[in-house]
Amino acid sequence: MSLDELKNSKKVIGTKQVKKAVLSGIAHKVYLADDAEPHIIGPLKELCHQHDVAVESVDTMETLGVACGIEVGSAAVALLNE
Repeated sequence: MSLDELKNSKKVIGTKQVKKAVLSGIAHKVYLADDAEPHIIGPLKELCHQHDVAVESVDTMETLGVACGIEVGSAAVALLNE
């Protein structure tokens, strides 16, 4: 798994924005932090499976935030179709 694609790709950050992107069909891959609360990422993971969106796991919310170039952790990030 390479987090490099998060730096330069069109993306949305945060669980609410990721959910909207998946539901509207514009997300092609979702990154979820393993250390995020299960009741937050569980429904997102299920939603991704229902909509055939690839899911990648990342060790920590901090790692995911840094990979996106933000100074705070993030539970979820979606890569958008170009």
